[in-house]
Amino acid sequence: MPRQTPSEAKLREIASVIPTPFHLYDAAGIRANARRLREAFAWNSGFREYFAVKATPTPAIINLLKREGCGADCASFAELKLAEACGLTGEFIMFSSNMTPASEYKLARELGAIINLDDVTHVEFLRDCAGVPEDVCLRYNPGGNFTLGNAVMGTPGEAKFGMTRTQLDEAVEALKVCGVKRFALHAFLASNTTEDTYYPTTARTLFKTARELSDDHGVEFFMVNLSGGIGIPYRPGVREADIRWIGEAVHNVYNEIIAPTGMQVRIATELGRFMTGPYGWLVTTAIHKKEIHKNYIGLDACAVDLMRPAIYGAYHHITIPSKDDLPLDHMYDVVGSLCENNDKFAIDRMLPRVDVGDIVVLHDTGAHGRSMGYNYNGKLRSAEVLLEEDGSFRMIRRAETLEDYFATTAGFE
Repeated sequence: MPRQTPSEAKLREIASVIPTPFHLYDAAGIRANARRLREAFAWNSGFREYFAVKATPTPAIINLLKREGCGADCASFAELKLAEACGLTGEFIMFSSNMTPASEYKLARELGAIINLDDVTHVEFLRDCAGVPEDVCLRYNPGGNFTLGNAVMGTPGEAKFGMTRTQLDEAVEALKVCGVKRFALHAFLASNTTEDTYYPTTARTLFKTARELSDDHGVEFFMVNLSGGIGIPYRPGVREADIRWIGEAVHNVYNEIIAPTGMQVRIATELGRFMTGPYGWLVTTAIHKKEIHKNYIGLDACAVDLMRPAIYGAYHHITIPSKDDLPLDHMYDVVGSLCENNDKFAIDRMLPRVDVGDIVVLHDTGAHGRSMGYNYNGKLRSAEVLLEEDGSFRMIRRAETLEDYFATTAGFE
């Protein structure tokens, strides 16, 4: 439940210190949301959220969530090092990667992370490059389509992630030979859904599979990781997922399938977008208006600051804080300055009249915003700012500079 957009006065106050564009995060909103999630799964004594670092790989955000009891879901060497730098080690790190280099498995073992094996061939690979720990997680891909009711929510059969059901059997037996004592199970079956039955349906699949593997191979399962996938309502008027209902529905499935076995299975999640997405804004300034075959508003931000609209056609709500009371009676394409025609934050968007100098706010950028940035056209990624409930703010990542851009280059002579 995101907090109201900061006022025009507050945004200009921040912009007077930290020039636009910048990503602004609502610290109080993120904390409250982490507590809502924890309360929804409080029935499971070992529950833990492993924040998907890829969504917002910013130490201040990771530390904020760490203080709320969250761990880190990592998928690369750099993300593992970032988690370590934030003081997260051991079972507070889930390492879920694919096509994994040996160096990454070695670091995950050094940190004591829970390793989530993506393929049956990785059993031997892990054994030879880093050694196999006593606790291991397996990533399951059931194939086909993942459906809720009559709707296809995802297509695991088209995904490169995870093992088939038969391969899970092979992996368990191979890992037993390697000395593994306890197992966990993981699956990622859909993305960005606000359908409340997604987690309970995923839980049923994973609980049933864990129980079968336990019975067939005589092994213990200590964790089922429901992964991520719970989305946020990017468009106004779309309902958000009811996390309290979801938590209780998973509880009911747990009582039906896991509780009778006597296994003490803890539940984990790997949410990113749900945790921080609604609690971030990309704050920009309108710097140009162009009227040709269409009407354009040019921002001082571009797709390097928010890539999702350019690559997915993703919707992000846009407001002009100084004109909230004006009618939406002007149609614009809202664009950046890249030499690519897909550098558009919105197409044919109805807004109030926008003037050069107006603050323009793009909503729900708290996840997969700056983290997906890049440097095409030599554009430099923007700063990140944390806004506290009392109105104070601080820069938590500075904007890139030309010195950063040229730091890795050679051969000017």
